[in-house]
Amino acid sequence: MNHNTYVVIMAGGIGSRFWPMSRSSYPKQFLDILNTGRTLLQSTYERFLNFVPNENIYIVTSDEYTEIVQDQLPSLLKTNIIGEPERKNTAPCIALISLKLRKLNPEANLIVTPSDHMIENEAAFKEDCLTALNYTAVNNAFITLGIKPTYANTGYGYIQFEKDSNTNDLYAVRRFTEKPNKETAVEFFTDGSYLWNSGIFIWKANDIINAFRLYMPEMFNVFACGIIDFNTPTERAAVKHIYKHCESISIDYAVLEKATNVHVIPASFIWSDLGTWNSAWESFEKDNAQNAVAGNNTLLVDANGCIVHSTDKKLVVVGGINDLIVVNTPDALLICRKENEQQIKEYLSKVKEAKGELYL
Repeated sequence: MNHNTYVVIMAGGIGSRFWPMSRSSYPKQFLDILNTGRTLLQSTYERFLNFVPNENIYIVTSDEYTEIVQDQLPSLLKTNIIGEPERKNTAPCIALISLKLRKLNPEANLIVTPSDHMIENEAAFKEDCLTALNYTAVNNAFITLGIKPTYANTGYGYIQFEKDSNTNDLYAVRRFTEKPNKETAVEFFTDGSYLWNSGIFIWKANDIINAFRLYMPEMFNVFACGIIDFNTPTERAAVKHIYKHCESISIDYAVLEKATNVHVIPASFIWSDLGTWNSAWESFEKDNAQNAVAGNNTLLVDANGCIVHSTDKKLVVVGGINDLIVVNTPDALLICRKENEQQIKEYLSKVKEAKGELYL
């Protein structure tokens, strides 16, 4: 294992699209969404233990979730669980952990990853990560892992790459595009030079810090004022002050869309961001009628293409329906068509209007 290699797992999201299973007090990264016996966070953590020292794995999460992380990952050092005082998107999170790690190790080489994705063929995933790490260790480069599209998905960001720029399985990135409309997604899918943006990044801490200095000078200066406190007992107070004066922005907008040294590796593993119940349905094992079921007391009769997730003991019978999302929890039940899953956030807003914060 290379002791200059570090993993940063971002675990601060609230997972509202997986309501009512995912709640603001206990969101999806801490749940066994795929009924595997492990939460998404645990699966992500264990994936990296194969090639990264345990002491070099860090979790950045919301202050309110640090105890949950400790409970789910008891072998992780408590000092490696970083609580953010506010949700400010991914750029501040990455600036914070990069400055902390560079202070510990000037040669720190990072993998930055979400906590709640599904990855199959972990040997291939490891090889892609090592290819990227070997390159960034000796080159000033920002690498992302791109996923070859299997259909015209409108829920993912896209990366266009230069087809003729292959160097050691890396391609130069031409541009990033946020979630497209259906017509544009079809164009991207048929073009062949676009990949889905996995949100998994590799770079040296020092290089990304220099990019913040160049492309986000105001944010860099805010963080620079607190560097003396990082990795000391006064860090928490310093970070709280920094975040109050810090812009909320993604790393894509803040740095990657501006930088000229961004590369992509077309991934050789199977991936899903598990962003919606539909994506969970795609990742589940299914019965002969293409139903995906999680729960020990569920009965489907004349039902097709449904996902049914039930977490309590009561019998759930689903009959005579097609292509529905059915999510049963002890205090809330969601039933909607799979094609309407993007409206779950809207449903949640209606719940808040009618019932306050009780079911959020």
